[in-house]
Amino acid sequence: MKRRDVILGAAAAGLAVPGRAQQPLAIKFSHVVADDTPKGKGSLKFKELAEKYTQGRVKVEVYPNSQLFKDKEEIEALQLGAVHLLAPSTAKFAPLGAKEFEALDLPYIFPTEAVWSKVAAGPVGEWLFAKLEPKGVKGLGYWNNGFYMASANRALVTPADFRGLKIRISGSKIADQMYRGLGAIPQILSFSELYQALQTGVVDACENSASNYWTQKLHEVQSHITLSNHANLQYAVITNLKFWTGLPADLRGPLDQAMREATAFTNSIALKENEDALAAIRAAGKAKIIELTPAQLKQWQDSFRAVHKWAEGRVGKEIIAMLYKESGYVAS
Repeated sequence: MKRRDVILGAAAAGLAVPGRAQQPLAIKFSHVVADDTPKGKGSLKFKELAEKYTQGRVKVEVYPNSQLFKDKEEIEALQLGAVHLLAPSTAKFAPLGAKEFEALDLPYIFPTEAVWSKVAAGPVGEWLFAKLEPKGVKGLGYWNNGFYMASANRALVTPADFRGLKIRISGSKIADQMYRGLGAIPQILSFSELYQALQTGVVDACENSASNYWTQKLHEVQSHITLSNHANLQYAVITNLKFWTGLPADLRGPLDQAMREATAFTNSIALKENEDALAAIRAAGKAKIIELTPAQLKQWQDSFRAVHKWAEGRVGKEIIAMLYKESGYVAS
C-alpha cells in the first residue's frame, strides 16, 4: 500500500477530518519525541490549556514517539487531514518549497538561547511562517529544544575527527553540506530509527540536544559526546491552514491563547530540561562528555563558516541577511 493511501486511510478512520462535526472536537497532535522532553511537555501543556479554555469542547489527543506517522510522513499527513497539529524540526520544510527555513540551521548563528528566542519571535519568524501558507500550512509558534551536541564512538575534538563518519542528520541540506565539508557522510534517517541505527552501525554519529540524547538513550550507543553547541534545535508548531481558519471563532480564540501560553511554557523550560538531561548523562557514565577549549571551539567555528557562503545559493541571501541582522552574527 502506498504511503498516501495509508495516510488517507487514517483520515477515513476518523483521524482528524476537518469540518466533520464532533462533540467534543478531537484535535490530533503528533510528534516524534518522548513526553518527557521540552516538546513533549509543551504538547501536553497545550492539551491541558486547550481543553480548559474551551471548557471541554475540544479534546486534544497527543501522539508522541512517532505513534501515528514517522517524521518523513508527518507533513503530508497534515496536508491530507490525517492529523491536525505537528511540531517538526524546521529542517523539514524544504519539500514544501520553503527551504528558507534551513537558514535556521546555519552553524553558530545563535550565540545564546535568548538570541534564538528574539529571532523566532520577531520579523524572521513571521517572514518564514508566511512561506508556508501557500502550501496550506499555518505556523502557530516556534519551540526551542536547545543547542546540538555531536557524538560518535570516538572523540570529536577537532573538525578533522568527523572524517569518514556516517552521521545521521534530519534532512537539512545545510547540515548535509556542513558535514560533507568535514569529510563525513551524512545520512537522513527518521528520529524513531536512530537508536537502532547507532546500535547496529548503520550510522556512526549523530547530533541532537541533551534532552533527546537522554530520553532516547542515545548516550548508551555513543561512547563520546561533544558539547559543541554548533546549532540550535528548534521546532515549528504547524497546522492545516484550512482546518485552523475554519474553526468557529469561539474555539479558535481560546486555542490561539492555549498555543501562545504553551509556546511560552516550552521555551521557558528548554534550558533547564537540557541542563538536567546533561547532568543525568554525566551521572550515567556511559558516554564521555567532551568540553571544547576556546581554541578548539574556534576551530569548529572557522571550519563550519564556509557553509554560510554556500547557503546563499540554497536559501537565498535575503533570509541570511535578516538572520545576521537579528542575531548579531558577524561573517568574516
